[in-house]
Amino acid sequence: MYRELCESEPSIPLFSQAWWLDAVACDDWGVVLATKGQQIVGALPYVVQKKFGFTLLTQPALTQTLGPWIKPDRKPYSKKLANEKSVLGELADQLPSFDHYGQNWHCTQQNWLPFYWRGFEQTTRYTYRLSLEPGKELLWKALQQNIRGDIRKAKEREGVSVREGTLDEFLELNEMVFKRQNRSLPYTADFVARIDAAASARNARDCLVATGPDGRLHAGAYIVRSGNSAYYLMGGGDPELRNSGATSLVLWEAILSQPDTVEVFDFEGSMIEPIERFFRAFGGVQTPYFHVSRSSSKLFKGLKMLRDLKK
Repeated sequence: MYRELCESEPSIPLFSQAWWLDAVACDDWGVVLATKGQQIVGALPYVVQKKFGFTLLTQPALTQTLGPWIKPDRKPYSKKLANEKSVLGELADQLPSFDHYGQNWHCTQQNWLPFYWRGFEQTTRYTYRLSLEPGKELLWKALQQNIRGDIRKAKEREGVSVREGTLDEFLELNEMVFKRQNRSLPYTADFVARIDAAASARNARDCLVATGPDGRLHAGAYIVRSGNSAYYLMGGGDPELRNSGATSLVLWEAILSQPDTVEVFDFEGSMIEPIERFFRAFGGVQTPYFHVSRSSSKLFKGLKMLRDLKK
């Protein structure tokens, strides 16, 4: 039922789509449904992970949000809230047994009160979302001066151009970011290849790279989209060429390359200050989303507290 719903309901966010979950979680995902008669009015997909004997309901790598979806309606506000209370409560009560639940909810789902009543907690996080409706000229004016300067520098002084890249080219740039930070990649090339195959089959991705006149790779951006939204899923860049302005240029070109059906570009905002500053400079609107969690196991909660104290 849920697969058919995803094919016909454009309001279900990209990361909650069945095809996306197949790519990132294979058989390790499930979904609970709220129904009214024969109609599905709510859904909550989740990924099951087993870790140290604990059962976690969570979301996989490169999946910005998951959480509940409620069928849109035009009810008056008070009736809308009553419907959300009913649907969210039904979804929460159907979740399978778990030691810990933790998901980022899509920014369009701002009501988590029925989960609060059931012992869940919430932390507010932020993304930046850019409306593409104004068009290229106004979007350009909305860029901060340093971003416009980087774009001009990359094109006019460095001779950088942007083209469609191969997945291998992008992953080479992506890995450089983690190496510079002395971190290992949190996903494998095969994992990304599954996403790429699924998204490519639906014409739902852009894999862009910025190259210099000598053909050397400077920076890359990987974009996925569904419905009216596009998401900056991954980026990458050569640290030796980070001053060329190519990172700003490739992201700017990614924004401009979106089809007319895309109304919003989501930067998948980071809580890391320098990254937040970079995304904000593109003119996006700071938009809150919720991380909702609950630890049902006292042992898991205690271990999590100890881990947090060591950070």
